[in-house]
Amino acid sequence: MKITVATVLMLVIVGSARAQTAEEIGKAASDAYHEKKIDEAYRHLNAGIAKYPKNLDLRELRAELNERVDKFGDAVADWTRIIELDKDRPRAYQMRGLVQFKAGRIKESIADFDVYIERVPKAKISHWQRGISYYYAGQYENGRKQFEGYQDYDDSDVENAVWRFMCMVRVDGIAKARKAMLKIGDDKRVPMRQVYDLYKGDLKPADVMAAANAGEVSPEDRNKRLFYAHLYVGIYHDLLGDKKKAFEHVNQAAEKHRIGHYMWDVARIHRDILAKEKK
Repeated sequence: MKITVATVLMLVIVGSARAQTAEEIGKAASDAYHEKKIDEAYRHLNAGIAKYPKNLDLRELRAELNERVDKFGDAVADWTRIIELDKDRPRAYQMRGLVQFKAGRIKESIADFDVYIERVPKAKISHWQRGISYYYAGQYENGRKQFEGYQDYDDSDVENAVWRFMCMVRVDGIAKARKAMLKIGDDKRVPMRQVYDLYKGDLKPADVMAAANAGEVSPEDRNKRLFYAHLYVGIYHDLLGDKKKAFEHVNQAAEKHRIGHYMWDVARIHRDILAKEKK
């Protein structure tokens, strides 16, 4: 077949017509991720970002993919580039704050959360992630205030009362913290009621573990119950100064009972802190 100039032009036109849009690339990457084809998802996104360097949606997808596969530094870099391209994108500061924390950059996470709350003031009352960052940054008074504010958003969350308690213990000691512990409504998650009573001083760690292991539940629910039981029993031992038992439980939560939630990263961060203290 003789290739004429007209044929070449036709092939170029057809090729252009078949060129993927940014939206199509994003969908292809998302489909690949859901099919657990991580490398393929990266290929789509990397090629798409090279082709559309200022497309923020593709960069967001890659940032989220980086976070899901625990490439937190890369996720921070993607969100940073998004902010450089659009400083008026509040969500970017929130999302970068989350991965800053997961990367162990606690103070940086607070800075990003602060910007996000400045841009979206209504988010302040419910921003429990900032309260947790305050705790690990040693800003216990700020943490206490954050969790007290959250109480007006949801007064049935045992974890909120526990994290406020943790902040208070670091400043005032366990006895005073127990007397001032927030009253919590009906948190139906097992073993949260037992966790609350443990921190109040009415139950023992074994009672929390027994509740987590009781009953007939799905493997997924059992895993989640054991995660939270080990995490909060471990933190309880940490507050009492028993670093050995604290590490054993928090390490169990992080290593054997991973859940798809921010709190798993909290467990991992806490475990790593305890590991450093052991050395």
